[in-house]
Amino acid sequence: MNTYVVITLAIIAGPFLLSFDKRVGFHRHWLQLGISMVPVSAAYLLWDVLVTEQGHWSFNPAYAGSWKLFGLPLGEWLFFLVVPYACIFILEVVRAYFPNRTYSDSGRVRTYAIVCVVLLLVTGYLFRGQSYTLLALLATSVWLTLTLIAQPGLLGDSHNLWFFLLSIIAFLVVNGILTGLPIVLYNPEAIWGVRIASIPLEDLFYNISMLGLYLLSYETVGNLLHRKGTR
Repeated sequence: MNTYVVITLAIIAGPFLLSFDKRVGFHRHWLQLGISMVPVSAAYLLWDVLVTEQGHWSFNPAYAGSWKLFGLPLGEWLFFLVVPYACIFILEVVRAYFPNRTYSDSGRVRTYAIVCVVLLLVTGYLFRGQSYTLLALLATSVWLTLTLIAQPGLLGDSHNLWFFLLSIIAFLVVNGILTGLPIVLYNPEAIWGVRIASIPLEDLFYNISMLGLYLLSYETVGNLLHRKGTR
């Protein structure tokens, strides 16, 4: 049995079955989600392929199977389909069932974001010898920078903050399984070595950047589809 595939299918099972909830109606967002997933999933899959070749991480065949495409097992390919689906589903559930609060002090939010970008870049430079550390910090800074340029309002929206919080909790559970068995193995020379239980700290930055870029892409595509539909 391919444990990695089973885990990825389990991630999407609940969100898919609940996609037809009348209040959430997530199935009505499938087109928006599908289009928005393409650039982000493609970018992270390319990252995945390249760093796997370079030995930043590898996959345990005992749990991920021996079949690979461009060095990645089937479970890893499925990961970039089911994770954005499940996480954006969380976002739409939050929007459907909880009131929103947009923080009025947008200037302060932007200032915090800019400070975070500077800190991420400086830290990345200091740890540039650790490949995964550097890339994870750069990816997070890229997400923040793009969001500040394209849709800064996303950073001060309470629905989005809940989306990040709940998605990160889910990430800690799933990634804890992936790194605890372990399914994913990390090169100790590519990371800090600091872990949250069995999860390398870099994975947290990786996940935040990925969630942020999926959110930015999803909202951008949604705005474009809305404009097209109202013409």
